[in-house]
Amino acid sequence: MLRALAALLVLLALPASARAPKLTLFISVDALGSDLLLRNRPRLTGGLGQLLNTGAYYPYARYAYAEARTAPGHATLATGANPWRHGIVDNDIYDRATGQSVQPYMDPTHQLLDGVTVPTSDTSPENLMAETLADRLHVSTQGRGKVVALSFKARSAIPLAGRRGQAWWFDEATGKMVTSTWYTKAVPAWMQAFNARKLADASFGKTWELLRPRAEYVGEDDHTAEPPDPYRMGRTFPHAMNGGLEEPGPASYRVFGVSPHSHELLVQAAKAALEGEGLGKDNVPDMLAVSFSGTDAAFHTFGPYSWEMQDTLLRLDQALGELITAAERAAGGRANLVIALSADHGGADIPEAWAQAGMPAVRLNPVEMAKGLAQELRAKFGIDVAVKLMELDVYLGGKALESGQVDGVAVRRAAAAWLSKQPFAVMAVAKDDLDSAPDSGGLVAPLRRGYYPMRSGDVLFVSKPFQVVSDYPRGTNHGTPYSYDVQVPVVFAGRGVKPGLYLQEIDPVDVAPTLSALLEMGMPASAEGKPRAEALTGR
Repeated sequence: MLRALAALLVLLALPASARAPKLTLFISVDALGSDLLLRNRPRLTGGLGQLLNTGAYYPYARYAYAEARTAPGHATLATGANPWRHGIVDNDIYDRATGQSVQPYMDPTHQLLDGVTVPTSDTSPENLMAETLADRLHVSTQGRGKVVALSFKARSAIPLAGRRGQAWWFDEATGKMVTSTWYTKAVPAWMQAFNARKLADASFGKTWELLRPRAEYVGEDDHTAEPPDPYRMGRTFPHAMNGGLEEPGPASYRVFGVSPHSHELLVQAAKAALEGEGLGKDNVPDMLAVSFSGTDAAFHTFGPYSWEMQDTLLRLDQALGELITAAERAAGGRANLVIALSADHGGADIPEAWAQAGMPAVRLNPVEMAKGLAQELRAKFGIDVAVKLMELDVYLGGKALESGQVDGVAVRRAAAAWLSKQPFAVMAVAKDDLDSAPDSGGLVAPLRRGYYPMRSGDVLFVSKPFQVVSDYPRGTNHGTPYSYDVQVPVVFAGRGVKPGLYLQEIDPVDVAPTLSALLEMGMPASAEGKPRAEALTGR
């Protein structure tokens, strides 16, 4: 009798159900920094606002590597690892063999399935050196679980889909969602039908109007630091959507991508994927990943305090409500659904706007910085050194250096010493010294976590706060280890999640392990994070 009672108590202590959720909805919002979200949260009453109110909300997640960019951010969210493990260090890397800047998922052996392939563009996950959440789901379900990832950017969709899912992204040349031959040899019927709707073309000739009355927007619509006429859409509302064309084409598709109309296209594509692939229809867990890129396009063009940024968040709030409702319907209710939301990075204000507000802000032109460094190295060593500066990475090359005519280590250390003395820099370090350099300021460790041999620069540097590295004369950028760039929200909701506001600082490497726990499967192989146990109910 006592033995039977003890067995019953053990059973009662177990989770109410060991069944994983039928569907996981993984949402990434490009350039949604914590500060941006917190400033706008009171006005968010749709899907995003409800997710914050009913989920486990961490306002202060912080990437632990230095270069906060889209490609490494999405790879980190997907793998639970930092760039030193997954190998995706930036949106572009310098190919020393060709002297070209190439995208990190470039794969010459795989072309776009239904479009014109740019030789240096992203087409496959071959260069992603770590297992993803999608890959782990595929293995754990013995190939039965389905994964579909959607974004306007290939560098966002590819890591979320991993090697075994489907990745679809928007092609600005054709106005369609495309993929590469890595993922499939033929466009499925559901995507053919979706592309036939020509949603980007349908926006041609329309305008981007404010969602709310003008009095509800903070600041001025026409800020002096904004670009004069970006994408030929005008500085102020309403914005033209034709890109200066008489019929739809690449210029109008670029404008479409900047506007919040892009959110609606992704939601409609997600609905098509849910229906076409039957996601969430059986007890084998599936995943739908959607990365909203329009927020990043508005951020770069108009800045994080602009009316355009405020409006795109309000419209994203609406779009997420529609997306979550569709996912709940597909899964048969919230009890069968898990939702995760985060971002790949935050972003700086337009430096000229910061300067007007009294901040020590400067726009740094990487081309001019590279010229100054090349002159210094020529004066010191008597040779011509090719210098390419890409965000925090400095690539050095040239015949004299590559042939061994001079000591490469000495050249790299001289470059780091010169950069460290510049008024825009906090510090710089040659790759040779990255493991041994003292870290009194706490910046070497983030550089280490973001360093991957053969892809990262020969010298790494960190600019001072409010110094924005950009070769564009207008707009703004991101890519530093400062809070405005690396601090992002993380939200979990749905089955097995304990709602609440969690103010402890976490790392986005925890996202994939937490979802693994909710899916009751192992973590991605190279994951460095851990499940956020405080937000899990065990059911």
